[in-house]
Amino acid sequence: MDKIKLTGLNFYGYHGCLPSERQMGQEFIVDVTMYLDLKEAGKSDKLAATVNYAEVYDVAKKIVEGEPRKLIEVVGEEIAQTILQDFRLVEKVRVTVHKPHAPLPGRFTDAAISVVRSRS
Repeated sequence: MDKIKLTGLNFYGYHGCLPSERQMGQEFIVDVTMYLDLKEAGKSDKLAATVNYAEVYDVAKKIVEGEPRKLIEVVGEEIAQTILQDFRLVEKVRVTVHKPHAPLPGRFTDAAISVVRSRS
């Protein structure tokens, strides 16, 4: 299946279980992969035949910068469900939410979750 990928969407949010995370906030990075048929878009050169990824960016931004959640799993789920609801051409979506400054007691590169949701 064809796909549209958006990687490294960078936002500032207030998600986390610790009071300090919800007060100070931190950076979150989101990757979105949408699976859909791009054949018509490839033939017609019409935006209506595909997904406007600027609108998908806005969905992720609104959710990550919106209401604080304790778990990034909730953030990923909300993004995935909204994409499936708002973009009828998307058959399946993978959303990864990275929390590179998670409060862990040692050195690390990233803490992240991924959810994969399908229309069926």
